[in-house]
Amino acid sequence: MRFDARTAKLLKPGEHIVVEGCPGLRLEVTASSKSWTYRYKSPVDGRMRQIKLGHWPAMPASQAATEWQKLKDRRDAGADPALEKKQQRRAVQVHAYTIADLVADYISGHLAVNRKADGARAIAARLNKAIAPLADKPADSITRRIAFDLISSLADKPVAARSVRNELGAAWDLALDAGKLHEDAPNWWRQIMAGKLRSKGAVRDGVHKGTAKRVLSDAEIRQLLREDFALLSQVVRDVLTLYLWTATRGGEIVQIHASQITQEPDGWWWTVPKALQKNAKRENAMDLRVPLIGKALDVVQRRLQASPKGHLFPSKSKEGHPAQPSIQSQVNFRQPYSVQRPDVVRRRLSVTHWSPHDLRRTARTLLAGLGCPGEVAESILGHVQPGVAGIYNLHRYDKERRLWLQCLSDKLCALAAVGNGQDA
Repeated sequence: MRFDARTAKLLKPGEHIVVEGCPGLRLEVTASSKSWTYRYKSPVDGRMRQIKLGHWPAMPASQAATEWQKLKDRRDAGADPALEKKQQRRAVQVHAYTIADLVADYISGHLAVNRKADGARAIAARLNKAIAPLADKPADSITRRIAFDLISSLADKPVAARSVRNELGAAWDLALDAGKLHEDAPNWWRQIMAGKLRSKGAVRDGVHKGTAKRVLSDAEIRQLLREDFALLSQVVRDVLTLYLWTATRGGEIVQIHASQITQEPDGWWWTVPKALQKNAKRENAMDLRVPLIGKALDVVQRRLQASPKGHLFPSKSKEGHPAQPSIQSQVNFRQPYSVQRPDVVRRRLSVTHWSPHDLRRTARTLLAGLGCPGEVAESILGHVQPGVAGIYNLHRYDKERRLWLQCLSDKLCALAAVGNGQDA
């Protein structure tokens, strides 16, 4: 063969040279590279085809000649190297591990195993909706730009966008660990828009309310207990009462069951099984013991009479109890800014811009104001102590819970009592 390197260096984009002694071997130049190609007539269908061998000078002329000879021998034997390569590429694409496959594996291999059923279903629906435009794309073909564009398209809902970003990051990690992606494949979801997806708060009257945490004042609590609660259904009133008097989570309240209620020497107790708590997956979480005092006890005893062996808030749903969001929806229905069912005339709440969860936060704040020690208040909320304290301090705080929830009940009852209208 004969190859002139000096001539090759002077080639301009669009030009090429042939290599003497190697029929069909060419060095072709583009704006960004110089590539070796083998151009030949296909013995399969008689068409002219070419196949790329490599880049010059990374692949020297001697190596290019060796590769050319291998391909020429195959061509002379009746094969079409370029056509075979194209068919192989198509076969790989047909069986490629797509984004839809990756997300499906994450849903079945992680969400279904480690999340509660309702939460897993909600996340799965959110992920499948988000990836729909890319579902059939090979997962290892995702670039930083593609990942950025997908999350940017959801940026008007930053909480949902952050959830999709985090869950896709976890899904990619799982696929990498399982060897379903190349070990060097980047996980762009972990890198894009970090710290840039922040909630602006719910929209009220067309304006984002912000992310400030709502705590009701004594005057607002008084107004709720004396007048506003009367505008709500008995079920909603009872759920909200338990929020205030026990400081437990709404998801735990709506699932309260007769089997969880016991009368013990020191009074009535509601024991929330670990499996029903938000902390169910935390190794050092325990069943939550909630002393029932004041109006909380009144609500539970009244509902036990109506449902002595089942859910205290029964419903026709497959779970047998109402969903926590339905309580929020009914509260929102009475808010002055609610646009739900505008044809329905109803009285509106005078204490506005609050949600049921704000009552749990309010109860915690009241406990702090009454002097309740932090570790006791956190145990009342069912929070798992972080770090070493959560490993070594296994005290259950039953006596302390009863003492301070009695103080909270006394405070709330004083606010609810008809008086002179001054803060208690």
